[in-house]
Amino acid sequence: MVLEDTTGDDDGPEGAADLFRVIGRQIRLLRERAGLTQRELGERLGYSEDLIRSLERGRRTAQPEFLDAADELLGAGGLLRAAKDDMARARARARVKHPAWFQDYARLEAGAVELCYYSNHTIPGLFQTEAHARALYAMRKPLLDDETIEQRVTARLARQALLTNRPAPMVSCVIEEAALRRPIGEWDVHKSQLVELLRLGRLRNVELQVMPLDRPEHAGMGGPFILLTPEGRPQVGYLEVQNISRLITELAEVHTLAARYGCVRAQALSPRESLILIERLLEER
Repeated sequence: MVLEDTTGDDDGPEGAADLFRVIGRQIRLLRERAGLTQRELGERLGYSEDLIRSLERGRRTAQPEFLDAADELLGAGGLLRAAKDDMARARARARVKHPAWFQDYARLEAGAVELCYYSNHTIPGLFQTEAHARALYAMRKPLLDDETIEQRVTARLARQALLTNRPAPMVSCVIEEAALRRPIGEWDVHKSQLVELLRLGRLRNVELQVMPLDRPEHAGMGGPFILLTPEGRPQVGYLEVQNISRLITELAEVHTLAARYGCVRAQALSPRESLILIERLLEER
């Protein structure tokens, strides 16, 4: 495979998407040559089956560490490793389509050095698998058309690259146990989502906590929120409900959310206890 310098007409998102699909096909062909299923490849590399499937379809971009590991495991002889610079340039060029009400937040998120989530109803978008995200968009009412669903899923998956960027932002998240028990997309989709949460929760820059159902006191009863710290700028807050969003920059309001988030984290299970709970949820099926 020859990776050409992508300039001119290939500078836009279509050119980047084409490259992602080419790399995905190469991964699939090498995997099949090695006699491995998507699940087996994921297990050997420490990734979920859903992620491998998304990479092979070109829906998600392969990170440098994945290309290095896959190149060695699949005996690619440097073929995948050589694509790292091309993938980095393609990711920088690619533009994603977010809803208008979300675009301001998405721009801040892309350059954040710290992200803090409290989520009481859903799993945060940065942590969602492709199948989980698609199931959420497919069940929206009023219904979204197929093209919009694909655009939203692609945009959500593209955002997730920041979890493994270098330098990666510090990310903490508190998710309600109820959200982890709701089998969005049926059990197979939900199982893959829980497995992905276990993987993400073990990343060095991610602290994942679960708020158990049996807590008699709860500082987050006012609803979900996000705290975001852009590089070189003050921390801001973000609220979103029913497709209505609000970016909070007033210092006093941000401090209130930060204090509330500290209480929520203190009331939740520790990161270690949280991963144990997720493992138990997988065993309950």
